[in-house]
Amino acid sequence: MSDLRTSLLALALWGAALLLVFLPALAAPVSIALGAVAVVIVALRRRGGHGLIVLTLLCCAAAGSTVAAAQPQRDLVGASDGHVVEALAEVTSSASIGSDGRLWFDAQTVDIGPPGRQQRVSAPIRVGIDPIDGADLGAQVRVTGQAKRTDAGERASLVVFGERAEVARPASGVFAVAATTRADFIDRATRLPEPGAGLLPGLAVGDTRAVSADLNAAMLASGLSHLTAVSGANCMIVVAAVFWLVSLAGGGRGMRVVLSLLALGAFVVLVTPEPSVVRASVMAALAMLTVLLGRPSAGLAMLSLAVCALLIVDPWLAATPGFALSAAATAALLVLSRPLLRGLGRWMPAPLALALSVPLAAQVVCGPIVALFSDQQSIIGVVANLLAAPAAPIATVIGLLACLSAPLPVVADLFAAAAWLPAAWIETTATVTAALPGATMPVVAGPLAALVVGVLSAAIAIVLVQPASRRLRCASQLVVVVALGLAGGRMLLIGPLAPMTAPGEWTIAACDVGQGDAVLIRSGERTALIDTGPDPAALQECLTTTAVGHIDLLVLTHFDLDHVGGASAVLGRVGTVLHGPPAEAQDERVLQQLASGGARLVEGAVGVHGTLGETDWRVLWPERDSAAFPEGNGASVVLEVGGGGVPRMLMLGDLSAAPQRRLLAGGRIAGGYGVVKVSHHGSHDQEPSLYAQVRAPVALIGVGEDNDYGHPTAETLRLLETNGARVLRTDRHGLILLGERNDRIAIWTEEDEG
Repeated sequence: MSDLRTSLLALALWGAALLLVFLPALAAPVSIALGAVAVVIVALRRRGGHGLIVLTLLCCAAAGSTVAAAQPQRDLVGASDGHVVEALAEVTSSASIGSDGRLWFDAQTVDIGPPGRQQRVSAPIRVGIDPIDGADLGAQVRVTGQAKRTDAGERASLVVFGERAEVARPASGVFAVAATTRADFIDRATRLPEPGAGLLPGLAVGDTRAVSADLNAAMLASGLSHLTAVSGANCMIVVAAVFWLVSLAGGGRGMRVVLSLLALGAFVVLVTPEPSVVRASVMAALAMLTVLLGRPSAGLAMLSLAVCALLIVDPWLAATPGFALSAAATAALLVLSRPLLRGLGRWMPAPLALALSVPLAAQVVCGPIVALFSDQQSIIGVVANLLAAPAAPIATVIGLLACLSAPLPVVADLFAAAAWLPAAWIETTATVTAALPGATMPVVAGPLAALVVGVLSAAIAIVLVQPASRRLRCASQLVVVVALGLAGGRMLLIGPLAPMTAPGEWTIAACDVGQGDAVLIRSGERTALIDTGPDPAALQECLTTTAVGHIDLLVLTHFDLDHVGGASAVLGRVGTVLHGPPAEAQDERVLQQLASGGARLVEGAVGVHGTLGETDWRVLWPERDSAAFPEGNGASVVLEVGGGGVPRMLMLGDLSAAPQRRLLAGGRIAGGYGVVKVSHHGSHDQEPSLYAQVRAPVALIGVGEDNDYGHPTAETLRLLETNGARVLRTDRHGLILLGERNDRIAIWTEEDEG
């Protein structure tokens, strides 16, 4: 079958699989109908070119049968939605630390149900638990927690938020060997210095638990996140290396193929079978099979056959972004890289054109897919990949050698140290390029964004490839010129010209950092920052727009990610850090990073006070060594600021209703405030009498456009309006600037209200 026909078959099957997993009730009737149509076509048209149609119908019917067969078990598991369940489940993926601090992994249930009343059910679930040792591929974990049914189309039929978990049966056999080998390598790698130590396990074996949230954000912004997940490139490196070594030793074709396949299987077990690894391993196995049979075939046909086989076995892969990106990137390298190489070769030396063609081909094809689910597009991705590309295979190969040589500690240490250098180069590339102005462009994720990015990507490819059609070339050139003009203007506006877009007389700035808080206070030449929001890039954009370079006082009200996640943006630029009580080791690490950048640490408690230029500030909460509210939201630092041109302001952190009542009862809230930073992004957990006492005419709420919490709640908005406050929200107004003018509060917002 030709490459084109096989590709059409794969695309048709992909579309059918998407339809069936999102509408599983149609799976059984659709599969029967498609099979019947195929039989009718064969019976009526025994000759002719209907083979592709029949094969497509049969493959789609097979995928439908897979969905229909699995659905009863998935429905049984999904019936636990909203209930506390106890589940015994076998781990089927690698584990990673989520933004909520939980350890997340995929698993297949053995039994599940209310505690003490489980029943035998086999269905995929997603589990999040407090980090424990032993949750490795092949292990059985018993977890008790709240269950939530997933949306249609997701591979996991249920998400379990574990409250208690234990390893009921450790991984055994090859899974135990792989887990031990992987853990030994991770421990060896993380003993190396940063940058590079935490990234090395991700490069070599796909384990990203040591990758910090800041580094993960930088990898995403720079377009290098694919390097922290094992991909087809890793599989091909392993197969090629074994194939070459056996050939060098004099092994025949059959031995080379068999040993390469065995090595590939061991590698998949070692790194755990993620979608991209499964796709790449199946494709590599097909390639080895064609070599064994003496019939090498085109790469695109092999890719299409691999996609078809995987979608029939597991149709839910069709809705997995990682699988789509992996298949699309591979197809781009097979189809687009050579035309791009010829096009780039007209303008630059051949070696540079070769280096650019590979990441550019992947970026052009993957960009529209990323735009479907990501709210940012990497503009610097091609350049970052060009810089990092030479180091990636070196870190991968030497890292694998360090992993496999664990029985010889001295040799393993030498290999790990050698792999650390390219890993450090990749991490430095990511952090430096991600910090450049205009490195990313915010987009509204969805089909419209995908269409726009797709048109731009196609235009770039056409301009470089230079097809015969003059009209097509001219239209593409126009699209590229307009896009470059818009991108250049945006880079100027968020870079050198950013301070000119905002009035200079502000004294309070509420930054638009998404679902989180970041508020600037300025008095004279001194600046304070209260919380950093969740995203370093968003905070840096706000600092650039407001022309803030140095932070004299950084207040971390508490250590939730939406209040400290952007701290890396100000490392080395902070004078004093006033912080709430740390509760976990991660909190201490944030403080130590700031201290290592030259900041002085001060724990905030009632009685702590100071000045910022001509403005006074004092801490109203928490009470020192409080047993009732020792940490977290209830111990948020509450700050009062005012004087010297700064409107009197009360900042409540994420304080909930109970500590708000305690604060009010303490007599430290005297009223007469001009501005209040509403607690906890406007959640419902507020004390009305506190806001009645404050009666500030302006209420600031830091909140993201898309949040699952319903912030701010209608109840809290009514409460604020009842007390005469004008509500200013970062999700609707963007950056909010306040200042005093003629004894009144002047307001400037980035966007119109609505």
